[in-house]
Amino acid sequence: MSTRLLLATRNAGKLVELQRMLATAVPGVEVIGLRDVPEYPEVPETGATFEENALLKAREAVRWTGLPAVADDSGLTVDALNGMPGILSARWAGRHGDDPANTALLLAQITDVPDERRGGAFVCAAALVTPDGREHVLERRWRGVVVREPRGSNGFGYDPVFAPAGLDVTAAELAPTDKDAMSHRGQAFAALVPVLAEVLTGR
Repeated sequence: MSTRLLLATRNAGKLVELQRMLATAVPGVEVIGLRDVPEYPEVPETGATFEENALLKAREAVRWTGLPAVADDSGLTVDALNGMPGILSARWAGRHGDDPANTALLLAQITDVPDERRGGAFVCAAALVTPDGREHVLERRWRGVVVREPRGSNGFGYDPVFAPAGLDVTAAELAPTDKDAMSHRGQAFAALVPVLAEVLTGR
């Protein structure tokens, strides 16, 4: 019998990514998304850290569905802005999910920052919560620099202005599979896979 695992997101890309990772690593686990369960009121992200917000979302998903759940929270931290936009990344310009406005505001805020001080990191916290109250949360970072002009059409959010450390391309210029292998979210989900295997199947 397959075990169902809820990924608390409506993002189809995230769902496919976790399904792909778990298919070989944890056979018999069916990963579903929020579109596959009855709709429930989603909790505001009131945590002060990525970890707190990921746990909030995962706990809420378990509470409403009774299924083991994974949730993540992620964003961009910029050294010259003392780690901001951070947990406010998706609504940095005021309206949630307005990627062009968020990116334009970020670039305007660091216009005068010299190239050598434009470092930052994408951060992803991934949380697993089970109906019996077990909780696991881990965080991964993807270091790089903020470039001066958006480049590339792959990805979303701040991908077009983030050049990963050691690369001459932005995250939005990477092939999706390459980005999956390197990114903060790819790293976090990959690190969560053995935990999921142990918790869900006892292996």
